[in-house]
Amino acid sequence: MTQYLDTPQGRRIAHDLSPGAGPGVVFLGGFRSDKEGSKALHLEGWARAEGRAFLRLDYSGHGQSSGAFEDGCIGDWYEDAAAAVAALTEGPQVVVGSSMGGWIALLLAQRCPERVAALVGIAAAPDFTDRFLEGLDAEARARLMAEGRLEVPSDYSPEPYVFTRRLIEDGAAQRVLGGPLRLAVPVRLLQGTADTDVPVAAQMRLFEHLESPDARLVLVKGADHRFSDPASLALLVETVAGLPVA
Repeated sequence: MTQYLDTPQGRRIAHDLSPGAGPGVVFLGGFRSDKEGSKALHLEGWARAEGRAFLRLDYSGHGQSSGAFEDGCIGDWYEDAAAAVAALTEGPQVVVGSSMGGWIALLLAQRCPERVAALVGIAAAPDFTDRFLEGLDAEARARLMAEGRLEVPSDYSPEPYVFTRRLIEDGAAQRVLGGPLRLAVPVRLLQGTADTDVPVAAQMRLFEHLESPDARLVLVKGADHRFSDPASLALLVETVAGLPVA
């Protein structure tokens, strides 16, 4: 049942929390996604069956949470996730981040290491705002900077995605791939070879930056960015269940 958390920043965050044993599992969704996605619900079903605590949430401007999407940025959404973990969970958590959620999961692991027991990325997309900006031609980049927003067609919505100048500028401030990414917890990265949004090369770059005592990258031939076909969902559960956490 959806409940709401008022964060220290004054945002109202919709979430579903299933009680259970620890370490709990926290699911962080992607850009413009919400807590009702197939990966979040499938993993929640497994957690409930296993008696594990589970939390899924909508960042501000997403799903049922307060705010407008265009007003948000990576730093805001990190604050939303950090506030939810602090207020709604106990002890270290297994943090599962999909696409942009992988970036936020990495920020959590860096900034709140005592609350992260392990990290699972699904087509994790840290620093994707840099990659987006680099892919624009000069005219589009100038329009983004001058008008403060740019509409981009999306394969996932009939409405275009809006990228704002604030999102791009804040993304630069939240970079995690500027140097070694030191994490003292197990890390699992799941990546489809048919993903056109987060290419394998981007995932390899993340893997190369990782400094973890237990890091693994699993490539799934033919899986796309959604990573929601039955085999991919089964692999996600198998990965989370197999983490060496007490």
